[in-house]
This record gives sequence, structure tokens and C-alpha cells, in this order.
Amino acid sequence: MKALRPAEYRARWSETDERDGRVQLLDVREDWELEASALPNALHIPMQQVPESLDRLDRDRPLVVMCRSGGRSAQVVAFLEREGFADVYNLSGGINAWSEEVDPDVPAY
Repeated sequence: MKALRPAEYRARWSETDERDGRVQLLDVREDWELEASALPNALHIPMQQVPESLDRLDRDRPLVVMCRSGGRSAQVVAFLEREGFADVYNLSGGINAWSEEVDPDVPAY
């Protein structure tokens, strides 16, 4: 499984890359978690809804999956790899690591 720390992710792709579709950032946390902390360009599909939402994901673009700390996103990455997604990464440390490494204005929880 491929993984990136938040700082590595941001060094590779910018917010413009996210908005322009050069990379997909998939947030698999629950709705209540987004209320606590969220990234503006992430596509939100709760983990349990990912299997029924594959048509919302582009297999031809890099896909980075995130959650709170990296555990759930690792499970989703493994699932997506089994479903034939080749360029998929786990965001190690999740949004809490994002707060620590990239943007302290994004609350950890």
C-alpha cells in the first residue's frame, strides 16, 4: 500500500491541483467529524458508502484517501486497490497529522 504523510502530499500537490482535478482527495470520515475539522477541496464519502460510490471516483487520476488518523483510510485504500484503482494512497496520520505538519489552523480532534 502506498502512503504519504500530509507534508509529502502537499509538497506533491497544491490546492490548485485539488480544485483543477489533478488529484482527488477523498475524506472517508463521518459527517460529524467534518463539522470538527475539514479540508476545503476534499470529496466526502463516508467509509461505509465508498463501495456504492465508486462511480464518483476517477480511476485515471491519483487518489489520496484520508480520515482522522489513517486507520480507516488504509482500509479504504486496500479496498480500492482490490477494485482496480492503481494510483491510490493512504494519507498517513490523517487530518490530525495535517494539522501538525501542514496547517495548524485545521483543528485536530
